[in-house]
Amino acid sequence: MPRVGSRWIGLLSLANLGLWMGYFGPLQVLLPNQIEDIDPAGKNTALGIVTGLGALVAVIVGPVAGALSDATTARTGRRHTWIIAGALIGAAGLVALTGVHSITGVALGWCLAQTGLNVLQAGLNAAVPDRTPVGQRGLVSGWIGLTQSVGVVAGVLLVTVAGGGYVAIAVVVLVLALPFVLATPDPLPAVRSRFALKGTLTWHGGDFAWAFGTRFLVQLGNAMATLYLLYFLRDKVHYADAEDGLTILIVVYTIATVLTVVVGGVISDRTGKRKPSVIASGLVMAVSMVLLAVWPTWPGALTAAVILGLGFGVYLSVDQALITQVLPTAEDRARDLGVINIANSAPQVLGPALAFPIVTYLGGYPVLYLSVAVITILGSVLVTRIRSVA
Repeated sequence: MPRVGSRWIGLLSLANLGLWMGYFGPLQVLLPNQIEDIDPAGKNTALGIVTGLGALVAVIVGPVAGALSDATTARTGRRHTWIIAGALIGAAGLVALTGVHSITGVALGWCLAQTGLNVLQAGLNAAVPDRTPVGQRGLVSGWIGLTQSVGVVAGVLLVTVAGGGYVAIAVVVLVLALPFVLATPDPLPAVRSRFALKGTLTWHGGDFAWAFGTRFLVQLGNAMATLYLLYFLRDKVHYADAEDGLTILIVVYTIATVLTVVVGGVISDRTGKRKPSVIASGLVMAVSMVLLAVWPTWPGALTAAVILGLGFGVYLSVDQALITQVLPTAEDRARDLGVINIANSAPQVLGPALAFPIVTYLGGYPVLYLSVAVITILGSVLVTRIRSVA
């Protein structure tokens, strides 16, 4: 398989940037504020329910969209067809959230947006193992991981600084997906997968299962830690303007992530070893959670953001590259990546269910962040059970 060029990497990264802005602009600012306006007293519960339902939709849609992509024979391409369809559906869901004044309406709109964004993600994720040789996947995954971090800050800045809302986010998702679809090839494989609904959630054991477990636990910790971050700044740290504080933290975190995300992927390509970097990054991220638990102040939050960014940057690139190497078959890549993506989506359902009682009844934010540290460490250690990747 020939190496891909910088143009292909750049266009794929742009499409991923739009995807992550579509996720995080709403999750970090728009949804929490909209829900607080509707139900100030029950905001914690309502936010958990809305994000949990959206994540449940993602658990189902990701593998189904991946399996459909694997079986697609349209002239518009196996991946490109679903990338543009997902961008259109996701944009429609985001626009539908505008001006909604009921929790039910917000939940329905967010579920539609999640449907589209997960269809988009299924196509983008599969493009990496389709076109990229193993020795270049750390580099490509590093650039894609960079877009996730930049997507968080860009989505938040678009909302908080530029004053954009759901419509602006929807436009970004569409505009950034189009160049990749229009300007890159999407050849159909010689051997094509056949779609079978009951086979969509096919489970593989061994290294695939351990990679899933690693991703699941780390993302569970991430979901628990970030869901109430705006409320943490407002209610625990007592930062004067919590939205501005959140923006500052995200910018600091993103700068730290940029320092390690591409470098971490390149180093793992050159050494041929992925697991040591995943373990180290998990331990670093756990340190940041301990800091939030024992030092719930503005300086503590800034320090934790730097440490978290340094660790998460390495994790983003190396773990994604590792996962592409444990996929069982080339014919079902998008489906299997959709199953792996459940490890991203399911924690968004379980995370609120675990975080809400901890914050409300079981010790508050210190206990929450210490719990996240333990979960993250456990996730990083599980990667040692993978045998086929160094």
